Amino acid sequence: MTNINVESSKLKGTVQIPPSKSDVHRAIICAALSRGKCTVAPVALSEDIKATINCIKTLGADISIENDVLTIDGNNLFKVDNCQLHCGESGSLLRFIIPVVSAMGITATFTGEGRLPERPIGIYLDCLPKAGVKCTTKSGLPLTVQGQLKSGEFDIPGNVSSQFITGLLFALPLVKGDSKIILTSPLESVAYVDITINCMAKFGVKIETTDYGYFIKGNQKYIPRNYTTEGDWSNAAFFMTAAALTGEVTVTGVMKNSPQGDKEIAHILKSFGAEVELSENSVTVRKNTLTATDIDARQIPDLVPILAVCASFAKGTTNITGAERLRIKESDRLSAIANALNAVGGKVIEKPDGLVITGVDSISGGLVQGVNDHRIVMAMSVAALMSTGTVTITDKESTNKSYPGYFEEYNKLGGISYGDLRK
Repeated sequence: MTNINVESSKLKGTVQIPPSKSDVHRAIICAALSRGKCTVAPVALSEDIKATINCIKTLGADISIENDVLTIDGNNLFKVDNCQLHCGESGSLLRFIIPVVSAMGITATFTGEGRLPERPIGIYLDCLPKAGVKCTTKSGLPLTVQGQLKSGEFDIPGNVSSQFITGLLFALPLVKGDSKIILTSPLESVAYVDITINCMAKFGVKIETTDYGYFIKGNQKYIPRNYTTEGDWSNAAFFMTAAALTGEVTVTGVMKNSPQGDKEIAHILKSFGAEVELSENSVTVRKNTLTATDIDARQIPDLVPILAVCASFAKGTTNITGAERLRIKESDRLSAIANALNAVGGKVIEKPDGLVITGVDSISGGLVQGVNDHRIVMAMSVAALMSTGTVTITDKESTNKSYPGYFEEYNKLGGISYGDLRK
């Protein structure tokens, strides 16, 4: 991993945001499950999306890409057995694909890298064996599944990760018999499940939302179609916050009526005091005096690192709560963003489920740890806009996980970032 040096500057201009990683993940899986020929576009080849493509290819689908159009032919899907599926660092992919493979009765071993082998899969280790799937693991990954997933009732906590629910939603329509997902605690990150249900509906599969959770009719079929993805509100948040702090940026490609929960960034920045204008397919944010605001992060955990940066330069003290799940992401994100901001003069107190942030006028230069986490690296590049000296961030390549062209776009907007070799 290499470092990236970032200088104080102001961001101004227009940026076309990449397709939503969440949307693309789901569309690729649904397209393959249709067992026909589909296109998914536009697609950006982040490391997580490459991992999804590679796993679906290993399962027998034929996938090609030309420009930003992915063509998926699922006619030979699942005509394999006893395969190994490497999920890279993608928790989404791992949790999405385990039940799908089990629904087809395929023996498969799942592997990963980075923190992924340590991230929780215990929900599946509990519920899948009760539904006919043998799970073999010492702890985390590698995990081997064998047997045929059966329909039934699945008791799932809603406060660990919505990705487990998405995985079951993908798989259960494929098995004989109807199923229920019964939530044993309130569902957090509900918008990610909404993205799943929305995507599945476009491929002809219906999910019923109920008082207890979800009802899934069995023996459904995914129908081939060409799918248009939408822009990524999660990635848009970095440039939007940069604008709120320093200048004016228009982000294009994001939908006002998107099911993505992270579109909430527009309303949160308004509550801080930024000027925000929403249109059907873009958002413009302008600098203004920012004032602290309290944030419940249970439905928007991915926004916490960049919201912590915004709060660091807002007058007063911001409380971010409901974010304990961030400790089991690519890094312990609560600790990582607190340590990074404090290392350069921020005032952040870490709590078990969140952060208490007192605003400062500026930060100083220095070295901060990116901890191989794309959201920490990008968040700190925004913080560096408010620095009196050079901020050096480690693990620059981690941005390839979700946004390979991030620093190129950052510089086009007037940012100053460069590698260690610059003289």
